[in-house]
Amino acid sequence: MALESPLKERLEATPLGLGGAPLGNLFRALSEAMAASVVRRAWELGVRYFDTAPHYGQGLSERRMGTVLRTMPRDAYILSTKVGRLLVADAHAPRDQHGYVDTPPYVTRYDYTAEGVRRSLDASLDRLGVARIDMVFVHDIDLTTHGTEHAARFRDMLDGALPALASLKRDGVIGGYGLGVNEVEICHQTLAHADLDVILLAGRYSLADQEAAATLLPACTRRNVAVVLGGPFNSGILASGAHPADGSTPWFNYAPAPASMIERVAAIEGICDAFDVPLKAAALQFPRGHPAVACVLAGARSDAEIEENVALSRRSIPASFWQALRDAGLIDEAAPLPS
Repeated sequence: MALESPLKERLEATPLGLGGAPLGNLFRALSEAMAASVVRRAWELGVRYFDTAPHYGQGLSERRMGTVLRTMPRDAYILSTKVGRLLVADAHAPRDQHGYVDTPPYVTRYDYTAEGVRRSLDASLDRLGVARIDMVFVHDIDLTTHGTEHAARFRDMLDGALPALASLKRDGVIGGYGLGVNEVEICHQTLAHADLDVILLAGRYSLADQEAAATLLPACTRRNVAVVLGGPFNSGILASGAHPADGSTPWFNYAPAPASMIERVAAIEGICDAFDVPLKAAALQFPRGHPAVACVLAGARSDAEIEENVALSRRSIPASFWQALRDAGLIDEAAPLPS
């Protein structure tokens, strides 16, 4: 059940997609005007892949992204969203939830059943204001998220979500489906039971963390599973550097970076300085050196951020830079060097 080749080729044609988490007021509020401007500016710069999720600001990201995208030619862009969480209206819902601030009055209920998937997609289509979604990711179906409930929810996905998504693909409602996760192991566990079109993997194949290089990405190549690499800055450290200019603590994988990671990124920065390569440019371009990775996905909360990300994703980087990182032991031997 490989991803339709035209869709995969379209993903590969855009070196950078726009991630929608910041549009849901991640960590701080974003005005409606600025959210719309970011999406429009991304479009003007040639970005043609847009990703969002109900989880991003309790539906706020989907609504904001859809406001702009539904004015664009529908066949001209790729749109993805996620399932696994249903939003339930609740007048007493906290305004700040899961790192998102000033969110609409909804609370989250996990649901990986077939009925839950269909309800989630119907609600997403309504918020987005579009008739179809190109790719759908089963969101955060991992042990870290679900703890003691993981086994039951994983079974719900295998018996419910994935068959329902396969049916929706056959009916033309969606173009392809897979996982949207932060962990490698859950990808292996799922692939042992099911075929997937695509995996949105956040942070596990980056300059800072190449965990996926040894086994997952080769498996995806063999099985023709396209990989979208999210979180290329690993929660911030590959954007801010090991020692942020403002004196703040660098973050890695949603937490303050450990000393070993700070040391690693400092070593990467040293080679970046020697070759006059911005750290962010290297972070955005490294993942696409692997044949399994079709696209890199990064968020933005201002026109300046999306402009910088697009420019850095296109910046010329010499092959000798990547070889220097390899020679220093900073790129895994299993990871192909970008060309």
